[in-house]
Amino acid sequence: MRHSSSDQVVVVTGASGGIGRATAQAFAARGAKVALIARGTTGLAGAARDVEAAGGQPLIVPVDMAEADAVEAAAERVETELGPIDVWVNVAFTSVFAPFMQIEPEEFRRVTDVNYHGYVYATRAALKRMLPRDHGVIVQVGSALAYRGIPLQSAYCGSKHALQGFNESLRTELLHERSNVHVTMVQMPAVNTPQFSWVLSRLPNRAQPVPPIYQPEVAARAVVFAADHPKRREYWVGASTTATLVANAVAPGVLDRYLARTGFASQQTDRARDPDQPANLWEPADGESGRDFGAHGVFDDRSTTGSVQLWASQHHGAVLAGLAAGVGMGAGALSRLVRR
Repeated sequence: MRHSSSDQVVVVTGASGGIGRATAQAFAARGAKVALIARGTTGLAGAARDVEAAGGQPLIVPVDMAEADAVEAAAERVETELGPIDVWVNVAFTSVFAPFMQIEPEEFRRVTDVNYHGYVYATRAALKRMLPRDHGVIVQVGSALAYRGIPLQSAYCGSKHALQGFNESLRTELLHERSNVHVTMVQMPAVNTPQFSWVLSRLPNRAQPVPPIYQPEVAARAVVFAADHPKRREYWVGASTTATLVANAVAPGVLDRYLARTGFASQQTDRARDPDQPANLWEPADGESGRDFGAHGVFDDRSTTGSVQLWASQHHGAVLAGLAAGVGMGAGALSRLVRR
């Protein structure tokens, strides 16, 4: 991989805001050429300015990820204008916050088309170009909800579960072929992104991420690390993600009951939902308003900028060495005590 050279070509979907926006900046800081894919032109223009300010070269490519032909055309344009794609990062998503029976069938289909089929189309477009070169990385941005469903997000959880199965299947095929093209997945915690200000919601109060909340730069650092170290099947970001996935593996029924009790209130603030809040399900949120939402949501005062768990997950060798050293020191001390 050309990790730090200025000729690295990176594609980021969902680049107009949130994790995608922060990820584009993180790659740009290394001098990469970054193709910015999303629907909203205002947010894309802002992302391009961010990439330039960070030291990268942006390319704006407006695309609806639910349209396979448009995604394929976007990949072709990127390679024509920037060069061979080294890294493709799938982030783009949409959602509906509501009890299942309050989500219309066409809304459920739209969430699935963007969150799942959009990743499939993008992965196929990337592989079409990477496989003949036997070089490249695809990073799928997932969620703890790829393993653990929660109330009020049935469409989103379903799409992330589908993505998890798809990515595992694809990874086994690439391993079978001994390909030097790699896919990896990054499972995210609650992140302070603008989605909570533009998600289609039928909740009585304003939607919020379930604490603890992490800043999008934490997620972006995890994505960049995964792109540099793509042979691991997946990365977990945040202690909350680890705790959720472990609890779900050990006692899923208990977690069902816990989320039934807490999952409705924890995903809403104590303020009534703004009836004029934009919804990005069918159209980009920055379309009519012309507003650039940026990378951060409205929860800066409640969000953390670091994750000890993330560092530990990226440095297994150092953690194991530290544990071994600690065990060795303890054993030595115990031996000295026994000899006295």
